[in-house]
Amino acid sequence: MTPKPYTHRDAVPYRPLDWTGVQPPVFAPGSVPAHVAIVMDGNGRWANRRGLSRVEGHKAGESALLDVVAGAIQAGVTHLSVYAFSTENWSRSPDEVRFLMGFNRDVLHRRRDQLNEWDVRVRWAGRRPRLWGSVVKELQHAERLTQHNRTLTLTMCVNYGGRVELVDAMRGIADDVAAGRLKPSAVTEKLIGRRLYVPDMPDVDLFVRSSGEQRTSNFLLWESAYAEYVFLDTLWPDFSREHLWRAIDLYQSRDRRFGGAVDKPGPTA
Repeated sequence: MTPKPYTHRDAVPYRPLDWTGVQPPVFAPGSVPAHVAIVMDGNGRWANRRGLSRVEGHKAGESALLDVVAGAIQAGVTHLSVYAFSTENWSRSPDEVRFLMGFNRDVLHRRRDQLNEWDVRVRWAGRRPRLWGSVVKELQHAERLTQHNRTLTLTMCVNYGGRVELVDAMRGIADDVAAGRLKPSAVTEKLIGRRLYVPDMPDVDLFVRSSGEQRTSNFLLWESAYAEYVFLDTLWPDFSREHLWRAIDLYQSRDRRFGGAVDKPGPTA
């Protein structure tokens, strides 16, 4: 029997942030990553395995995103960045691209009040060219509505690519150098960071990818230079806050040295 297609009526309903009985593990003080980046991968495979079209997998991923946002708040994460549409996604079929444009727009419209109620600040990272005007409008509306929220910053990376972000930053710097506004010797890591799409975005602490694939796919390359990577086999529509908490637990077991090292001789034989 073919499963019935997912519909928006199946999505997580609007409600206050109150999940009695669904609580995260007790994480050690100060050990929770401040910034988690997530590649939400596996929607198409999830749908195809159920005899459905790829777009049904994208629809099903909406409730997973809301659940993960809630879990991030519960765990004490302060920044969550998600890969919603990459600069490479334009190469997909025209039908899927059209769906993703409309879907990203509609999710923002449908969920902005809920996110605002949860004290989530929504931000956008990505390029304006090629994006539908209606998508840009919803992104900007959500940014304005939630700009004073402080519990969690949710960065929606739409029409985003890590290499393109660096190219755009370097072009701006090159223009300033050519115009005499900037000396080449003044180009530093801090300066480059200030030219990225979201200049005050903190570095990524934990980089998570669903679906079992083990690659970054051009996501937040500069910001993830010293991130800890966790790859989970779960396809995105099946992903939940418990999977996020599992990734945080794995993160806590890592020894983050940032290029440094401590001499720890073992016992002699």
